[in-house]
Amino acid sequence: MDRIPIWVLFISLFLLLHITNSEEEDVKRSLAKFYEQLWSGNGQRDPSWGWNATSDPCTDKWKGVICDSQSISVKKIILNGLNLTGTLDASSLCTAKSLVVLRLNDNHIDGEIPEEISNCKQLTHLNVSWNQFSGNLPSNLSRLNNLKRLDISNNNFSGNLPELPRISGLISFLAQTNQLSGEIPQFDFSNLAQFNVSFNNFSGPIPDLHGNFKESSFTGNPELCGKPLPKACPPSPPPKKSSKGQKIEQVLMYSGYILLGLAFMFFVAFRLAKRKKTKEEDVVKKGTVVDGSINKPSTAPSDYKAGASRSEFSITSADQSAMVLSPLVVLTSPVVKGLKFEDLLKAPAEVLGRGRHGSLYKVIFEDRMTLAVKRIKDWAISSEDFKRRMQKIDQAKHPNVLPALAFYCSKQEKLVVYEYQQNGSLYRLLHGTQNGQKFEWGSRLSVAASIAEALAFMHEEFHGDGIGHGNLKSTNILMNKNMEPCISEYGLMASDSQDHSSLSRGNSFKAIDPKSGTMNSTFKADMYGFGVILLELLTGKIVQNNGFDLARWVNSVVREEWTVEVFDKALIREGASQERMVNMLQVALKCINPSPEARPSMNQVALMVNTIKEEEEERSIVFEP
Repeated sequence: MDRIPIWVLFISLFLLLHITNSEEEDVKRSLAKFYEQLWSGNGQRDPSWGWNATSDPCTDKWKGVICDSQSISVKKIILNGLNLTGTLDASSLCTAKSLVVLRLNDNHIDGEIPEEISNCKQLTHLNVSWNQFSGNLPSNLSRLNNLKRLDISNNNFSGNLPELPRISGLISFLAQTNQLSGEIPQFDFSNLAQFNVSFNNFSGPIPDLHGNFKESSFTGNPELCGKPLPKACPPSPPPKKSSKGQKIEQVLMYSGYILLGLAFMFFVAFRLAKRKKTKEEDVVKKGTVVDGSINKPSTAPSDYKAGASRSEFSITSADQSAMVLSPLVVLTSPVVKGLKFEDLLKAPAEVLGRGRHGSLYKVIFEDRMTLAVKRIKDWAISSEDFKRRMQKIDQAKHPNVLPALAFYCSKQEKLVVYEYQQNGSLYRLLHGTQNGQKFEWGSRLSVAASIAEALAFMHEEFHGDGIGHGNLKSTNILMNKNMEPCISEYGLMASDSQDHSSLSRGNSFKAIDPKSGTMNSTFKADMYGFGVILLELLTGKIVQNNGFDLARWVNSVVREEWTVEVFDKALIREGASQERMVNMLQVALKCINPSPEARPSMNQVALMVNTIKEEEEERSIVFEP
């Protein structure tokens, strides 16, 4: 056998090492590029973290990188909770062919997950939860055949799920709190240990779960049906009939429409004739008043004196003749049983505040009963519609929503009566004189959770009616006798999201939604208002003051550099969990997204806030002395 010259071996070894090093250099450059994209626009980075082409990810121990036992190949990249604000460059990432774990959760990464993610063929764990990803999931995600755990929860993903059931070894799939839609594919539920698609827009029947998962894995999808949800699926449609039978049915259907149309025309003609006759009779009676409008106060609020005999409400003699037609409607509460409109007129009333569409009064009666009366004006809603609206809102009871006790409605004026809350508003608690009282982090979390749950309940109750709050702000969150928050004035502002003027005396501000609301986007306007309330709780700052705009300021700080300077100094001194405050700030930023359609639903937000609150409570138990 011929011997191979020694110089040939040296050349071969040199070429092999050169090729290997060249490949490693490509990986380092690509990973550095991947990292650069994650930090896009997020300020200066710590050079000690590595992640540059002049060092080695394994031997130089790049931050968040875990290599194999020989320190040759990158196996895991864990960059969770670093406030990353860029995008995911999957084509650069997947040059690391040995990568099995990628965790980017709890950041602010946006954009879509690129199709190139399918090149990371060894991935077993992929976690991108609690970010700002959007768009459709890549269609070839199902090519990750080794994937065991996939967590895309708490983002803004939309569209249908790709063919994930093709991943036979998948044991965990978490996709809650997104905007995903379509039907849920038939996963191998007998193999899955974790599965959650709650708070999305899925529709249709739930596949056979083999009894493995409960209702909580599917809640928050109004169009889903079937077990384990209480909503049963409708029966399957009957088989199609013959063309002859369809023609007969169509003839009968159109004939019915014609008969209904004729009947409607006769009814309209009859009503018009009757109305004309009624108007002629009214002219003969000369001046009968059918509108019980309430006059404006004859004196300015500053002229009011305690104990004055004259009320802020006054009524003309003509209005009094119409009182029979427009009585005070007392709702189910026993607090004001037997209260009449005349009682409101006689009692002295103090102006608490004025807004563009109404005023708020404190009314004190002789028996010392104290009520708050909201006076609404310039609302183009009929008396009948207003009455139905108030009665419908009265039927939705929640302990953290202040119920109306009574209401009065005429063509010109609308009054809503509430029980007066002497502990003031959340605004006053945050920005008023504290008298040594501390509003600590745990209490702020509880307030946020209570408001979120109450608002989610009301949105769910009135989902079909489109009745939102319309004017949600900290001055409309009142503290009851137990210092628990109550949402007041629910449903009294239609959908005018531009009108957020304060009803607190001397504290006028506007929390303006950048996109003007419509009837269909009232709930999204409420989301913006709730997000601003969260910012108030986190920063301790007034929403608007001498040109300062809280939402704009927070967004600018986040864009430039994430810093604890955004948080209330009192919370920092208290030692409140910065991790939990950052998480809550993420929720607030989702709520005030400039695009209403990108904002989550109130159910989704309530789940996020409660999760943060529960984590804080667990932390308190662990660190309790």
